[in-house]
Amino acid sequence: MTPYILAQVIPPSVDYVRILPELVLSLFGIVVMMLDPLVDEEKSQKTLGLIAFVGAVAALISCWYMSQYPGLAFADMVRVDAFTVFFHILVIAIAAIVILTSFEYMAVQKIRAGEYYALILFSAVGMGLMSSAVELVLIFIALEISSISTYILTGFRRNAASSSESSLKYFLLGSFATAFFLYGVAMMFGATGSTNIDDISHALRSGPVPVLVYVATALMFVGLGFKVAAAPFHIWTPDVYEGAPAPIVGFMSTAPKAAAFAVLLRVVFSINAPGRFWFVWIAAALSMTIGNLGALVQTNVKRLLAYSSIAHAGYLLVAFAMTADNSANGISAAMFYSAAYAAMNVGAFAVVSHFANAGERYVTLEDYEGLGRSSPLLAATLTIFLLSLIGIPMTGGFFAKFYVFSAALKNNLIWLTLIGVANSAIGAYYYLRIIVVMYMREARREVPVTPVPFGLGLALALSLVATLYLGLLPNRVLQYAQRSATDLLPLPAPAADTARTQPPTAIPPQ
Repeated sequence: MTPYILAQVIPPSVDYVRILPELVLSLFGIVVMMLDPLVDEEKSQKTLGLIAFVGAVAALISCWYMSQYPGLAFADMVRVDAFTVFFHILVIAIAAIVILTSFEYMAVQKIRAGEYYALILFSAVGMGLMSSAVELVLIFIALEISSISTYILTGFRRNAASSSESSLKYFLLGSFATAFFLYGVAMMFGATGSTNIDDISHALRSGPVPVLVYVATALMFVGLGFKVAAAPFHIWTPDVYEGAPAPIVGFMSTAPKAAAFAVLLRVVFSINAPGRFWFVWIAAALSMTIGNLGALVQTNVKRLLAYSSIAHAGYLLVAFAMTADNSANGISAAMFYSAAYAAMNVGAFAVVSHFANAGERYVTLEDYEGLGRSSPLLAATLTIFLLSLIGIPMTGGFFAKFYVFSAALKNNLIWLTLIGVANSAIGAYYYLRIIVVMYMREARREVPVTPVPFGLGLALALSLVATLYLGLLPNRVLQYAQRSATDLLPLPAPAADTARTQPPTAIPPQ
C-alpha cells in the first residue's frame, strides 16, 4: 500500500493508537498517585498494587491493538513494527511481574506503596518509548523518563542508609552517562544534519563518513553501555543492586536493559554506525570476563547476581558484533536473549525478595544453607532459574546462549565465541555454588521462611513457565524475532534512495 493510500485510509488519530500502551500506563500511574492519599496505609500495598497490575495487563492488551496499526507517528518520531511490539510486550510483562512480586515485599518492609507502583508504570512508559522512537532526541527524553523513575525506586528503602547511598550513586553516575549520550546525539546532528535515525542512515550511506560520526558513535555507546551495565561502565552495578529493594533490582536488571538494548540495536544496525565493531567486541569481552570473575568472590547473593548481570550483558553484546551480512542473525539472537534473561532473572530476584525478609536481613549465601529442606518448592524454583542462567538444556538460557554463540561463529567471531564459552564455564561455578549451599549444607542459623503468598506465587509461576517455554519450545519466539529483524534493518541504498525521490503514487486503476 502506497503512502498516498495510507494517508487516505488511516486517520490522524492513529498517532495516538501507536503510543497506546504508553497512554494506558500513564493513565493508571496517575490514578494510583491520586488514590494514594485516599487509601488506608495498611491496605495501600495490595489495593494500589492491584490497580497498577491491572494497568500493566491493560497495556499488554493495548500492545496487540497497537500492532494492528504499523507505521510512523508524530512527524516520523515513533515507529510501530514487529520489533517495537516485541520490546513493548517484554518491558510491560516485566513490570507486571515485578508489581506482583512487590505486594508482599512492601507489606513486610512497611513501605507506603502509592508512588512506588506509579513509578514502575512511569518507568515502563519511558522504556516503551525508547523501543519505538526513531528520533534520537525523543530517545533521550524517553531515557530520562525511565532513568528518573528508576533513580527514585532505587532509594525506596528509606530506613536503610545503603539504599539512599545506592540511589545517589546511581543518579550521579547515570547523569554523567546521559550527558555522554546527549553529546553523541549533538555531534551526530552536526555531522549528518539530522537526529532522525532513517535520515542519519541515509546520509551515512550516501557519501563519505565524517570523523565526527565516529566520535558521536563512541559517546552514544558510552551512555547506553552504562544503562546495560556493560564493562568498563559497570562500576555502579554491585553497590546499587545491593542497596536497592530486591524487586526493583529484578526490574532494573532486565527492563531498562531490554529498552537500552533496543536503542542500541537501532544505533548499531539501523544506522549501521561506523566503528561500532571494536567498541562492541571489547565491551563484550570485558563484560563477560569482569562479571564472572567478580561474581566468584561474592558472598552476598544480590551482589553476586549483580556481577552475573554484567556477564550476561557481555553475552548479549556478542550478538551486536555482527557484520552487515549477518545482521539479521545478530538482531534475532539479541532479542531472544533479552526475553530469556528477563524471565529467569526476574524470577531469581522474586525468590531473593521473599527470602530476604524484613530489612533484607537474609541475603548472604550462608542464609541459604538448608533451604532445600526448609522450603523445597522455593529452592527448586530458584534452582531452575539458576540452571537457566548457567545455560543448561531445557531452559531458556540454553537456547539464548546457543543462538548468540552460533550467530557469532557464522560471522567468524571465533575468539569472541571462545571467550564467551570459557566465561560460561566460569559462571557455572558460582551458580552451582548457590545450589550446593541450598541442598548440601546444614543450616547454621535459623532463617524464617514464610509461606509464599498468592501474588508472589503467580509471579514465580509466570517466570518459571516463560523460562521453560523458551527452553522447550523456542521456535515461535525466535521466528517472531527473525521477522522483527527485517523491520529493523535499513533498505538497500538504491531502494532507499528511490523511495525518497519518487512522489506519492496515486491509486492504480482497477
